[in-house]
Amino acid sequence: MNTNHAKAIKGMSIANIVLAALGIFGMLIAWAGLGVGGAAISGSGYDYFYTDDGLYFTTDDVSVLLGMLGFLVFLVIVCAVLILIAGILGVRGAAIATVLSQLASCVYAVRFLLGKKPPIRITRGGYSAAVMRRVLTLGFSPFIIIALDNVMIIAMNAVLQYYGGPQRGDTLVTCATIAQSFMLVVTMPLGGITGGTQSILSYNYGAKNAARVKQAFRLLLTSSLVYSTVLWGCIQLFPQIFASIFTPNEDLIVFAAKALRIYCGVLVLFGIQIACQMTFVSLGNAPCSIIVAVVRKFVLLIPLIYLMPQLVSNQVMGVYMAEPVADVIAVTFTAILFSHQFRKSMTALEQEAKQQGA
Repeated sequence: MNTNHAKAIKGMSIANIVLAALGIFGMLIAWAGLGVGGAAISGSGYDYFYTDDGLYFTTDDVSVLLGMLGFLVFLVIVCAVLILIAGILGVRGAAIATVLSQLASCVYAVRFLLGKKPPIRITRGGYSAAVMRRVLTLGFSPFIIIALDNVMIIAMNAVLQYYGGPQRGDTLVTCATIAQSFMLVVTMPLGGITGGTQSILSYNYGAKNAARVKQAFRLLLTSSLVYSTVLWGCIQLFPQIFASIFTPNEDLIVFAAKALRIYCGVLVLFGIQIACQMTFVSLGNAPCSIIVAVVRKFVLLIPLIYLMPQLVSNQVMGVYMAEPVADVIAVTFTAILFSHQFRKSMTALEQEAKQQGA
């Protein structure tokens, strides 16, 4: 696949995210992700085509394009049937449509990769148990991140519904969806930055070039910090602008703007978290990547969602405060662990390179 085609397809992926963030099927997709556990299984098809990790290198542009657009087209059609025509299913129809669309995308991806078009096909055997175990271990880290994100969203919405009651519950959940959608805008480009650097880090680590690994990490950390700092400044200065993207309701905009400022209070630190976490994976240290993901989401954030409302006077804003409090503790823990492990890995790498040189 040539560079122009790759950029075009990535742009179309980003466009899908932007459309969701702007509210076009955005609320439906958000509720579907919360309401249907099956999406965690069938979603692998959509995620595969969105990241194009495999089909990106097949040189079959049409198949990649069909896979990525197929999810959105199928989703629109099924949503129209289940919501606009059937009507009675409402948001539940969007959930069913999302699962069916992701499942169709997954089936398409697997069928294509098992076919004759890819230059390197997926086979059903011939892999050693050690290789498969290592691959699964490295892939488990991003899986844990996504899975815990969904658990966190469910917990947050449940707590907001409880404190909001039947009158304000839906409004509070809508504000939470706005905040989570904004975080999606933050994490997607950061994922692109870290994903692009991952191969450079891994290659130089395998080549025993410690100096290049350190240089690549510094560039990754700087880029991630600059991006997260710029967005943090924008959301602190102009929260109403970002809130108005998702809703025209003036009262909701005012409340969401306040919630966004609190929810993204330490967004500037998020660049450190994701840079360190993905570098762990790049250097083959999947256990540490899993540990920092579990600590941030499961050990800190989810319990704090239930705990913070008990510690502050404004219980609703206490729910939103759980995110920045968890991030401060998690980033501190991640930075300390990463500093120790990275120094240890680079020392071992330099010693190994000297022994080979001798």
